[in-house]
Amino acid sequence: MMRMSGKKVTALLGTAVLAMGILAGCGGTGTETTAAPAGTAAAATTAGTVPASEGTSGVAGGTEGTAAEAEKDGSAPSADLSGTISMVGSTSMEKFANALSESFMEKYPNVTVTAEFVGSGAGVEAVSNGTADIGNSSRNLKDEEKADGVAENIVAIDGIAVVVDAANAVEDLTRQQLSDIYEGKITNWKDAGGNDAPIVVVGRESGSGTRSAFEELLKLEDMCKYSNELDSTGAVMAKVASTPGAIGYVSLDVLDDTVKAVKLEGAEPTEENIKAGTYFLSRPFVMATKGDISGQNDLVKALFDYVYSDEGAEIVRSVGLIAVDK
Repeated sequence: MMRMSGKKVTALLGTAVLAMGILAGCGGTGTETTAAPAGTAAAATTAGTVPASEGTSGVAGGTEGTAAEAEKDGSAPSADLSGTISMVGSTSMEKFANALSESFMEKYPNVTVTAEFVGSGAGVEAVSNGTADIGNSSRNLKDEEKADGVAENIVAIDGIAVVVDAANAVEDLTRQQLSDIYEGKITNWKDAGGNDAPIVVVGRESGSGTRSAFEELLKLEDMCKYSNELDSTGAVMAKVASTPGAIGYVSLDVLDDTVKAVKLEGAEPTEENIKAGTYFLSRPFVMATKGDISGQNDLVKALFDYVYSDEGAEIVRSVGLIAVDK
């Protein structure tokens, strides 16, 4: 019995040893299973550093791709574009020029656009003699200006509104009545469908693009009889608003409720009527350059690309002007 017990004990011990071995193996396997994730994690972290770096590079690459695409479609700034662009000219173009400058500088933070408003003639002269990159003119260029090598780059169309003081009873004028008023043939509002009151004829100074366009459209060059010749659009607005019986002309985009815009030949001064040709007082807004746009420096070319883009067209419309196709 003792021998059998010994065998049994031996068998039991063998079984125990075998079980321990299995358990040890399982434990080893368990350790490896635990270590494997750790090792995997470590490997992922280490190896992941390279892929992460590559991933970062990939993100950067993706960013670069996005930036390149954005640059292509005109929605992102170019880090390479820097410097200063100078614009000089029309006071009527002030609102547009400021909106354009601000938007362009926001798009290209390293670029500064300066704008000076001294009249169309002075702007064209500045670009002609090389003291400005761009001459803003609220009229077509004259033949002699073009002969000096100045290029006419039309960027928008503006209507010229005829304004009277808010209390004036006149709502509509014919082309002939308007011509007669500015030529001094009609001097009292009663002769133009209004009350018995003297007409105060207000206009712009000589050299003004608005004045040139207005007189050319009415064929009244050097024939107008002005009571007041003022040096800015704002001054005309203020004078007409504060003077009973006054009449003046201003850019369509500056109209407000301090004055009343009269109809001409039954047509209101609106974009729709200007496009339809029913409102006859309209003129171009010109950003003149010395030579063609293609011959300008990169900054100026970039500005014109922007003006003629969809984004530029939105700026044109936002200040009450009519965008042109390019």
